[in-house]
Amino acid sequence: MSELIEKLNWRYATKRMNGQTIPQEKLDNILEAIKLSPSSVGLQPYNIVIVEDKVLKDKIYQEAASRQLQIPDASHLLIFAAWEKLTSKHVDDFIKLVATTRNVSLESLAAYHSSINGGILSRSEDVNFDWAARQAYIALGHGLVAAATEEVDATPMEGFDAAKLDEILGLREKGLRSVVILALGYRDHEKDPLVNAKKVRRAHDELFISI
Repeated sequence: MSELIEKLNWRYATKRMNGQTIPQEKLDNILEAIKLSPSSVGLQPYNIVIVEDKVLKDKIYQEAASRQLQIPDASHLLIFAAWEKLTSKHVDDFIKLVATTRNVSLESLAAYHSSINGGILSRSEDVNFDWAARQAYIALGHGLVAAATEEVDATPMEGFDAAKLDEILGLREKGLRSVVILALGYRDHEKDPLVNAKKVRRAHDELFISI
């Protein structure tokens, strides 16, 4: 645990990256950690779009990301995109995956299936999209921690034009809407003004409330 805390103290929201490419093994480990992230009922109602192409990163930087300087010099951008509309097919496919993975019958999962349908599909599309976006943020958290353990810099980013980003990546055609970006790469020790700054966090007794 002390090693994890050390890594989390090392990480910060990097403001400038140096363009260096992340080794594939490190990227794979970060992606695997994101895949293993928990989500409500296990559904994982989102996809992660991986952007490595320099031309595409520059287009996102210029047209959708308010020219945030991490974008063009990141090794990879991970776009967390929530399902725009949750459907019965999503739930059916998930139940089939559970049955296959755990080698159980679909019949034995009938109550679980019905519970998901009743609890999620009965809600409005807007409510379900907001729920899916929150699940994506849980996965984002896993990605941040995994990147720290790999000593890869990672900056979570909002402040972008989601509609324009969706257009550039063709997300709406895939039933997706972007909710947050994770820029991965390596800090630029000369250009990043925060590279040596101390981490600022509230005191333990101010942040946590014991009841």
